Amino acid sequence: MPVVFRYNGFHFHFFANEGNPREPVHVHVRRGRDNAKFWLWPEVALAYNLGFSPATLRELSMIIEGRRGQIERAWNDFFS
Repeated sequence: MPVVFRYNGFHFHFFANEGNPREPVHVHVRRGRDNAKFWLWPEVALAYNLGFSPATLRELSMIIEGRRGQIERAWNDFFS
């Protein structure tokens, strides 16, 4: 599971096997037992949430929006 970055105890990552055919660019976020998945395009959007509060999801969306380029570069580097 390649970790793209860590922030305030959150781990932003993707999985080495992201489906066949591979799903579009997205990122998983984990902290403790809570986890969520966000699509990156055409806009940052929540795919699913298991345990994060609405306020935390808003914070995560803003973090992902600010680092969308970094996440996409890491995705492309890993899968190319």
